[in-house]
Amino acid sequence: MNDFVICATRSMKHYASLVSAHLGKFPNLTDKEGNYNGVDLLEPNHFADGEMEVNVNSSIRGKDVFIFSSSARNDAGIGVSNAKIELYHSIDALKRSHARKITVFEPFITCSRSDRNVRRSSVGLWVHIKTLVSLGASHIITYQLHSDKSKSMVDPAQCALDDIPALNLLEQYLCDNYVKTLDQLDNEVKNNWAFCSVDAGGEKIARVFANAFGAPLVIAHKQRNYSRANSIDSIHILSAEPVKGKILWIVDDMVDTAGSVVKLIDALVKLEPKEINLITVHALLSNPAIEKIMQFYNKGMLNKFIVTDTICCKAALQDIPCLESVPSIGLSAKIINTVITNSSMSKILRPFNAHKYLQGKNDLQAPSSIG
Repeated sequence: MNDFVICATRSMKHYASLVSAHLGKFPNLTDKEGNYNGVDLLEPNHFADGEMEVNVNSSIRGKDVFIFSSSARNDAGIGVSNAKIELYHSIDALKRSHARKITVFEPFITCSRSDRNVRRSSVGLWVHIKTLVSLGASHIITYQLHSDKSKSMVDPAQCALDDIPALNLLEQYLCDNYVKTLDQLDNEVKNNWAFCSVDAGGEKIARVFANAFGAPLVIAHKQRNYSRANSIDSIHILSAEPVKGKILWIVDDMVDTAGSVVKLIDALVKLEPKEINLITVHALLSNPAIEKIMQFYNKGMLNKFIVTDTICCKAALQDIPCLESVPSIGLSAKIINTVITNSSMSKILRPFNAHKYLQGKNDLQAPSSIG
């Protein structure tokens, strides 16, 4: 096992400290004193004109460094641009301090939707990845990239990329809190639940849930107005089975302004489902998302809203009564343990199966926990 240290930019210090503490639960790690916790290793300094430098506070020569960072909403209140600049400076400082290997762990890459090169505009994700690699990052870990094609932007000869399916976290959470037993899965979920995509492009994500729980799939086809950002003209619902009376779970990889969700819920309500819920990995919740979601919740049109903590949502948890946050700390620690021990990532990447998971719990055989 290689000598390693965990650190973070200001945007993810709290998250990284929790991950570091969680690593003590792995018996194969030789350091039981938590000396791999270097969360405060990096110190940013600002000049009077706003420019930045980042200093490394102790020796990391020959060590593998995992640096947590986020440009999304965060505890420190650092904006997108400043958070990225701090990450870039941090990687440069770590490289100049002779780190053996630098792994950037960004639970959510904010520019992941900027992945198209079909018009005369910059491609934000390519710019970000190119910058990370050129500065010295040799491994990038993230949760649920917006598109599979994004992975092709990384040259594996220069940098490894692990895009971890955080959908597994949400599926396990549904099993633990809303399914619980095999009898409930077979008699209630498979007959009365359905998983709905936000659009045709999101069919793959919704199908993952439908396959995991053996429930029907509903597809929403939306027509965008490309003359206005974040705008939808119309939505058509495609389903092989009637939606009426079913418990619907709208599934997406992220919710930003909630424009697509609002239009979809409007369309679904007319089909008279028993209940409408929303489940997503990344809760961006840009204005006016919270206001829109609360309008539907107050009208009884939205029952549950389940997200992961890849983006800090402390304020949203107070503002939205139906919001439930699924922690990713344990999974992040497991990923780091897998990397530093040179173990296989296959169990983490394996599709979730609700029947096998519940069967394992029924047999009192603790399955390999992803959390």
